[in-house]
Amino acid sequence: QVQLVESGGGLVQAGGSLRLSCVTSGRTFSSYAMGWFRQTPGKEREFAAAISNRGLSTLYADSVKGRFSISRDNAKNTVWLQMNSLKPEDTAVYYCASGNTGSVTRIPREYRYWGQGTQVTVSS
Repeated sequence: QVQLVESGGGLVQAGGSLRLSCVTSGRTFSSYAMGWFRQTPGKEREFAAAISNRGLSTLYADSVKGRFSISRDNAKNTVWLQMNSLKPEDTAVYYCASGNTGSVTRIPREYRYWGQGTQVTVSS
C-alpha cells in the first residue's frame, strides 16, 4: 500500500516562510518524480513544483518561481517544498504526488499517488 503523508502546513504572515514535507512509503521512492500541487475551494488543482527521481531536474509554476524550492532525499523517502516570501494568494491545501515515471511533469494525471493534503494559510 502506497502512502504519502504531508506535514508542515500552518498559518503564516505574508512575507514569511514555511517548509512542507512529504514522506512516501510502499513504493520505490527513488524511481519516481515527485510533485507539489495546491488547490483552493472551487478551483482545479494547480501545479506548483516537481523534481525528477534523482533530483537532477526541477520544474516550477511561474507563480512560485524564485520563491519556492523543491528538494528530495531518496535515502529518507522524503520530498520538501521550501516556501519563502509567501503571499496571501499562496493560501491553499498543498498536496504531494508521486509520479508515473522519473521525469518531471506539471500534469496531474501523470501522478499516480497523492497525499491527503496540508493546509497553508497566509494572512495579509
